[in-house]
Amino acid sequence: MIRLEKRAEPSQAWSLATPLVAVLATMVVGGLLFGALGTNPVEAIRTIFWEPLFGEFAFYYRPQLLVKGAPLVLIAIGLSLGFRAGIWNIGAEGQYIIGALTGAGVALAFYPLDAWFIFPLMVIAGALGGCAWAMIPAILKTRFGTNEILVSLMLVYVAEQLLASMSLGLMKNPEGFGFPGSRNLQQYDSAHNAELFAGTGMHWGVVAALIAVIFAYVLLNRHMLGYQIRLTGEAPRAARFAGVKPARLVLFCLGMSGALAGLAGLFEVSGPAGQVSIDFNVGYGFTAIIVAFLGRLHPVGILLAGGLMALTYIGGEIAQSQLGLPAAAIQAFQGMLLFFLLALDLLTNFRPRIGQTREAV
Repeated sequence: MIRLEKRAEPSQAWSLATPLVAVLATMVVGGLLFGALGTNPVEAIRTIFWEPLFGEFAFYYRPQLLVKGAPLVLIAIGLSLGFRAGIWNIGAEGQYIIGALTGAGVALAFYPLDAWFIFPLMVIAGALGGCAWAMIPAILKTRFGTNEILVSLMLVYVAEQLLASMSLGLMKNPEGFGFPGSRNLQQYDSAHNAELFAGTGMHWGVVAALIAVIFAYVLLNRHMLGYQIRLTGEAPRAARFAGVKPARLVLFCLGMSGALAGLAGLFEVSGPAGQVSIDFNVGYGFTAIIVAFLGRLHPVGILLAGGLMALTYIGGEIAQSQLGLPAAAIQAFQGMLLFFLLALDLLTNFRPRIGQTREAV
């Protein structure tokens, strides 16, 4: 029989190889899924991973990698800080929505004024909105010992209802002929997160994501707070003896992840999405969890994983239009990445053994 034997020390080789093996396993099993749906599995995998980069219309799809990858990286960087410390923020989707609402609210409040300071105010409002929403589970955890996983997750549904309410009510476009949704921020120069270089997909959200990667790397490797985050996640008892204050760490990690998720929402609503609408959120907050773990909670790894996940988003859309694959199949394919990553991650700490177990005498 096959049994698992705990390793004396975690395997560094498996730790590095697991993401690659998980991607390959996802491609194999995903191909079988596509084949069961009546699509050529090789063609489906090739479409998802090849077409956006080297296909006939790659010149159009390549800039979209930055557009899709930026919010994923920005949110995943914030989540990774908490995950490293054992603080589990599962509600980034809600913080993403609130950041978009508060940022867009600033733009709509100043409409039709055209001034240079509006977009910086939107950025600040987006970050503060996401941070404030994340402070709810943070304060409840530090004051009353509640579970931040459940509270942050439930707040996603509250944020979604608030989004629908704003789209149909307070933020509804008075000139929109009764259709739900706010004014189009892309037509409002002071509030538009436009491309910095035409045709590249590079906007301020991409810049913010790169800054977040650098910030997180420096924080985790060159700052005392980063040491406390890593120590708390790896050895909680040792962290307490070293003087780490758990409550302060919870507030920082949840607040920072909420702020970055709020920024992602602001850059999305003022750029690619263009307006507050009922279907504004597309699951970036949940997908970023996959990105964080696929990147091994390392800033550079998250940057690469964000690009890979953006590739599956764009390639998945191409596969839907060209091959007729259902959206649910693409979502299942993306979810397999996390499933195989967590399953194979077991081999980092355990070694499979084949043979009979010893019976007690």
